[in-house]
Amino acid sequence: MTIDVANESGVPGDEARLAQLARFVLDQMRVHPLAELSVNLVDEEVMTDLHVRWMDEPGPTDVLSFPIDELRPGGPGRTSAPGVLGQVAICPQVAQRQAERGGHSEQAEVDLLLTHGILHLLGYDHAEPEDHKEMFGLQAELVEGWLTSRGEDTATAAKPAPDSVR
Repeated sequence: MTIDVANESGVPGDEARLAQLARFVLDQMRVHPLAELSVNLVDEEVMTDLHVRWMDEPGPTDVLSFPIDELRPGGPGRTSAPGVLGQVAICPQVAQRQAERGGHSEQAEVDLLLTHGILHLLGYDHAEPEDHKEMFGLQAELVEGWLTSRGEDTATAAKPAPDSVR
């Protein structure tokens, strides 16, 4: 599995941790070991441009996903097809503000955002109430599993606000 992490945000980040988290999520979702993923940490100016250009919404956002091969999770006993999963763009500056509002660390917020972005690449969405429940439940399960696998306290995980759209 190829996971490229680039930090172009101007904010120090733990790129190795992000690559490890991405690998964990992709393994849990039974994505083919030859799949490729790109993770980019970008500044607010770049994120604003992406948000306006691709979502037609003003200002920066926290995370955007850009699927390429439209891979889907593997089922029981099998993995997905190989291919290029896509790109997840995260804005650490927006993540920092959300972490402060949520009362958790910026790293916990970025963990949540990366997991969220990968799930979008795998076809999950949260526009409808049932889809929202499924995606956010899976997101929480994956983040908690990741923290547990590292021996980290799951109480430190970021919890999205109940009315969250991310």
